[in-house]
Amino acid sequence: MSKHMTGSIIVVGNNIDTDQIYPGRFLAITNPEEIGSHCLCGVSEDIAASFPNGGFVVAGSNFGCGSSREHTPISLIHMGAAAVIADSFARIFFRNSVNLGLLPITCKGLGSAVKSGQTLTIDLERNTIVCLETGMSYPCELPGGPAARILEAGGIKPLMKARFEESHT
Repeated sequence: MSKHMTGSIIVVGNNIDTDQIYPGRFLAITNPEEIGSHCLCGVSEDIAASFPNGGFVVAGSNFGCGSSREHTPISLIHMGAAAVIADSFARIFFRNSVNLGLLPITCKGLGSAVKSGQTLTIDLERNTIVCLETGMSYPCELPGGPAARILEAGGIKPLMKARFEESHT
């Protein structure tokens, strides 16, 4: 994972639940690109179509609350999101994101300080986020320990595959 990430943002509110991120009516879809095309349509139908590849979703508190479906981080990944930044995350969404290789970053107050369309740079070494338009810097919390190792590998499956290959050489 790069030490710095820069991308445009979309800002959503508080308590964005899994049905807003990826509505249940789309659960039968198996094509990853099509899954991504329906991401966040419970918030606004046009978000996925205009989302910048490699961009960030910025939210308030309790992002990913609701059911434990893995479709939510899958849809965010295939929409093109490189990270989700929120005041707080629902525990199961946070864990599913880590396991699937989507970076969840906690940054209290960022969602109310920035606007959709702005550009953020995330410094993964200094645990800071800078809004390029305002120059404001915000402290953030990145996953650590085992979660960081899973994310560095690209998710739990790539990590386990690498461990398996190491043990059989």
